[in-house]
Amino acid sequence: MKRIAAMVMVIGVTGCVSTNADPLSKEFINNTMPTKSVHASTIAESGDWLVTAWFGGTHEKHKDVAIYCSRRLKKDAKWSPAHPVASGLQQDLTRHPCWNPVLFQPKDGPLMLFYKVGPDPRSWWGMLKLSDDNGRTWSEARRLPETFDGPIKNKPVQLPDGSILCGSSTEFDGWRVHFEKSTDLGETWERIGPVNDGKEINAIQPSILFLGGSQLLAIGRTREKRVFSILSEDNGATWGSMTLLELPNPNSGTDAVTLKDGRHVLVYNHTPQSRFPLNVGISADGVNWKSVLTLESEKGEFSYPAVIQGSDGLLYITYTWNRTNICLAVIDPKKLGLI
Repeated sequence: MKRIAAMVMVIGVTGCVSTNADPLSKEFINNTMPTKSVHASTIAESGDWLVTAWFGGTHEKHKDVAIYCSRRLKKDAKWSPAHPVASGLQQDLTRHPCWNPVLFQPKDGPLMLFYKVGPDPRSWWGMLKLSDDNGRTWSEARRLPETFDGPIKNKPVQLPDGSILCGSSTEFDGWRVHFEKSTDLGETWERIGPVNDGKEINAIQPSILFLGGSQLLAIGRTREKRVFSILSEDNGATWGSMTLLELPNPNSGTDAVTLKDGRHVLVYNHTPQSRFPLNVGISADGVNWKSVLTLESEKGEFSYPAVIQGSDGLLYITYTWNRTNICLAVIDPKKLGLI
């Protein structure tokens, strides 16, 4: 994609175009995708590489939907062509759609690719692949233990003791959040929760933030038109009561990350009813949020963001762009006044 210089203002940026202007640059991962429909992207930094993945196929729920991947060196502007790295093909040759890949790079160990396989979110199951070469090649797929789905949409976090804590959820018997913990890089798992009854608040797809000490905060998507919030005082072993923040949510995925300076960034649709606009918010405490940037303001579907802060301090955000492409936005948080 050509690099197009443009003035970027906090009030909005239209289209997924690359810019050299501060504080934001945007580009498509690939100008042309190999499938008609793409959705639910994820991004990780692995060594010197940025690695992205998403599900793509004829349309969501079609049995041909697979997990696709692309990567590039952080210092390079060119992404590798998108290619499939996982499918829902079973041993008996039946095929199910794939869903919601999640990339995660532990401090030590291989790059992890979690994803789901199954007819629908009510009956899918969790899968895991590993890469020892920064996403260039992948291991054989391994199914997670029964009743474990892995991180359902957003990246896990690694706790001070090295264990991996995944925000997960189910969509049967009400929308309910739970957490899945592994102390051995995915070999064995512990389930925590569910932490809500799925009646008063229907919640799924949590992101996990660090508040300091042993406090964690999980926030995410609901059917109640607002973002949910729930606090743990003991690094995720137990959780308090779920509440609703003032932030709107149109029953669409969000993602969040704690910055190196301790503040928190949320990428979300700042509306109770549509998947546009797509916004970036910031908070000092995880409770009080301010929208500081609009990534997309035109009518369309701009949804399911994933966000990380790289080792260079930059924010890397991927998101669905009208179901036809995956857009990457790169933000220097210092120039947004975030740090």
